[in-house]
Amino acid sequence: MVVQHENLAPAQRRRRLRRVVSRVLLALGGVVTFLCVVFVVAAWTEDIAIDRNTGYANAEVVSDSVTRTLVRFYTPDGAEYVPQTGVLYPAGLNAGDVVEVEYRQDDPELVRVAGRGAVVTLLPVGLTLLAVWAVLVPSVWALRRVRAA
Repeated sequence: MVVQHENLAPAQRRRRLRRVVSRVLLALGGVVTFLCVVFVVAAWTEDIAIDRNTGYANAEVVSDSVTRTLVRFYTPDGAEYVPQTGVLYPAGLNAGDVVEVEYRQDDPELVRVAGRGAVVTLLPVGLTLLAVWAVLVPSVWALRRVRAA
């Protein structure tokens, strides 16, 4: 027997709404957690790719924006590269700075600031997850704890 939504008492509708909202919040937390894990795994795989065939160069920071930091560097064969995806782990860089970079020799588009690695992603990702779950857990708990009036 299917219960029509219109036939539900107001208390039942509120209970159902709280249940749906709590499930949506948990799903949102799951999606954010998944994306954070994917972000860290992606950073680690890019580091592994660079570590397998590492080249070193001094690079000039060409531009620094919120979305990416572009650098210009030259490989030993004299080729100039300005990776369009930007440099990995650019914290603290400003336009005009000269910084040592490590790049993948067979793909110089993949470049990171020398001495930095995926470990630097752990703090921001961890804090993001902590903040998300610190808000979601009490919210879901409160939604499930409230008794129908």
